[in-house]
Amino acid sequence: MDNLILIGMPSAGKSTAGVLLAKKIGFGFVDCDLMIQGEEKALLSSLIDERGPEGYLEVENRICSGLYVSRCVVATGGSACYCEEAMEHLRSIGKIIYLEISAEEAERRLSNLKKRGVVMRSGITTIKALHAERVPLYEKYADIVVDCNGLTIDETVDTLAAAAGFHL
Repeated sequence: MDNLILIGMPSAGKSTAGVLLAKKIGFGFVDCDLMIQGEEKALLSSLIDERGPEGYLEVENRICSGLYVSRCVVATGGSACYCEEAMEHLRSIGKIIYLEISAEEAERRLSNLKKRGVVMRSGITTIKALHAERVPLYEKYADIVVDCNGLTIDETVDTLAAAAGFHL
């Protein structure tokens, strides 16, 4: 259990804070969205358009379930919470940290959901509805919850490091 797995809404800071956190604590960094794009040779938004949300989630589940790393900060996609097999695997290889932001904060940070490659299931069309659907899943899988509302990127990184037990 020597990895830190970051989960949370799109725009919560998983990738941006994750890479900075990895540098700060001397870990490697893995971005699951970039792994998916690399393995599938397509942008996330294209994959979602071509395969639909459920088809995309099959890819995300397969790639995240097959992740074997050590001493890494892992930034998951915001939709990884829908992939039970992947989340159980990630839990088995690290501590899961939920980067919590409010629906209002997500709306402020996000602009174009389609271009960004955000999985919208079950007729969900708004960030507020997406937030309401995903928060219980993030909370279900989280070992640690970090409130990132209103934090700068540096404050987020410092808070994550401290929450994970790194006092630098």
